[in-house]
Amino acid sequence: MNKALSLSLALITLGCVDGELPTTHELVAGPTTVAFGYYDPTKPGVLRIQSGDVVEVTTMLTSSPTRLQQMGLPAAEVQPELSAIYDEVTDRGPGGHILTGPIHVDGARPGDVLEVRILSVGYSIDYGYNGCSGFVRDLCDADRRSRLIRIDTENDQAEIAPGIVVPLEPFFGSMGVAPPPDSGRVSSVPPGRHAGNMDLKELVAGTTLYIPVWVEGALFEVGDGHAAQGDGEVNQTGLETSLEGSLQFLVHRDWTLDWPRAETPTHHILMGFDPDLERATEIAIRETVEFLMERTDLSSGEAYSVISMAVDLRITELVDQNVGVHAMVPKELLQAVGMGREPSGLLNGN
Repeated sequence: MNKALSLSLALITLGCVDGELPTTHELVAGPTTVAFGYYDPTKPGVLRIQSGDVVEVTTMLTSSPTRLQQMGLPAAEVQPELSAIYDEVTDRGPGGHILTGPIHVDGARPGDVLEVRILSVGYSIDYGYNGCSGFVRDLCDADRRSRLIRIDTENDQAEIAPGIVVPLEPFFGSMGVAPPPDSGRVSSVPPGRHAGNMDLKELVAGTTLYIPVWVEGALFEVGDGHAAQGDGEVNQTGLETSLEGSLQFLVHRDWTLDWPRAETPTHHILMGFDPDLERATEIAIRETVEFLMERTDLSSGEAYSVISMAVDLRITELVDQNVGVHAMVPKELLQAVGMGREPSGLLNGN
């Protein structure tokens, strides 16, 4: 895993469980290890792990070999695993993302919280693409809706337009668990309470994701790799590419969540998803009020005022049926009042 591996090994030492180095598994994307376009509470896990284990995963970009070659990619550079998936996997949809998994986490049960520590994220290939449809479709170039973009993996940068070189921060656009059983199979496109296709650019290495569990084993899936993306993902895609990474999974039983949350070294992130942007914003605000009240002695009104004065709300994405809004709560905000306590069971014990 090139330089991502060294970061992974360094961070794993921080993720020891009961003082022991966690068990590490490998899960490579292929015809028998992916869910093509869906999260499904009835799909059996392709890998079974224990709470505390680490999984080294590979994921495929969301494009067919044919489309990549139409963009100008030489046939020899198409990943063999991607070709095999398109040739052999017939159970597809209703979405189009190739998701690695599901991973069955022993002991996870409905009502629990699955903690996913993103230990490392790296590149599997040195190219990606950007496809345009998205939020304002008439702005797309009619004669060139998809463009192949080369990735400078050594310097973490890419020239995304003539003369415009941007730094890269790779992340998995889709990380989620199976939805509640009564939901049945759901498309890989819209994010929701199960997390899924959040396209949250903050979910880079060093960030932790917390997801409410809806079925036995959680049934975690991951994919939709991005080398770069702006908040909003307004033209439908970021710099889409195949990624590899290290993820550590922990199950927590003494805390419940209604919506996914995340934590970076500097911020807590509260999320809301809904077809309506105002409703998604309201969900994110209410989640943030609840979060602040859990960790401080603030009233709901005081917490709401704090959000208005000191917390940034951002549009996560606008193009995935359910739009996303996330609130960025600076950790120093809680430290300033001498608080910031964690609910029992979230970070200590399983």
